[in-house]
Amino acid sequence: MRFQSISKAYGANCIFDGFDLEIETRSILSVVGPSGEGKTTLLQIAAGLVKPDGGSVIKEAEEEGSISYPFQEPRLLPHSTVFTNVELALRSFVSSRAERVSIVLHYLEMVGLSDSACLYPAQLSGGMRQRVAIARSFAHPAKLMLLDEPFQSLDIKLKVNLLKAFIGLWEESPRTTLFVTHDPKEAILLGDAVCCLGDPKKPLLYQKIDIPRKARNIGDQTLLALEASLVQALVSS
Repeated sequence: MRFQSISKAYGANCIFDGFDLEIETRSILSVVGPSGEGKTTLLQIAAGLVKPDGGSVIKEAEEEGSISYPFQEPRLLPHSTVFTNVELALRSFVSSRAERVSIVLHYLEMVGLSDSACLYPAQLSGGMRQRVAIARSFAHPAKLMLLDEPFQSLDIKLKVNLLKAFIGLWEESPRTTLFVTHDPKEAILLGDAVCCLGDPKKPLLYQKIDIPRKARNIGDQTLLALEASLVQALVSS
C-alpha cells in the first residue's frame, strides 16, 4: 500500500502536504508521532473514512476488500458471549456454521481463551477482553489491518502477553498492517519497519528492522539505538 502525495488539512491545521509513505505488502509498519501529527488521520485515510484533499492511496490487489480496524477499546457486545463476539465478525463472509465454529475456536485457542468461550464480557478482565478483540480482528477475513493504539493504558506484563498473542496470530496469517502507537518499544517489537510522523511533507524517521520478530530483545544494542532515534525524533518534532 502506498500513500502518494497525500494532502490533508483541517482548517488552518495542515496535517499532510504532499506526503509519501509506502508499506510493503504483508508487513507491519509501526507509526509513532506526537498527538495531533496525523497518526489517526493516516489510518482513516487508509480505511477510506477520510478523503484526502489531494493525492491517493494505492493498494495492491491482495490488499483490496474488507478492512480489519480494531479500536483502542475492545468494544465487545455486552450481552453476547466471547464466542459470539468473535463469530459475528464471520457471518457476512462464511456461510457454513460449522466452518465459523472451527475458525472461532481456533482463534480463541491462539489467544488462550478456549475455556472462556461461554463467558460474557463483564466476566472478563480487561486483558481478556482485549484478547477477544484481537481474536475477532484476525478472524475477520480482511487483507488490510489498521490498529490505533490497541495496547494503550495496559500494565507492562499484560502488554507483553498481548503483544506475543498478536505476533503469533499475525505470523500465522500475515496481512498488510498499519500499527499506530505512542510507545517506541511497541513499535520496535512489532514492526517490520517504523516511521515517525511530525512533518506534513515526509516522515521524520523511517527505518526497516531486519531482526526477526521472535528474536527481538528490547535490550539488543541495535534496537536500543533505534528506540533512542525514535525518542529523539519525537521530542524534536
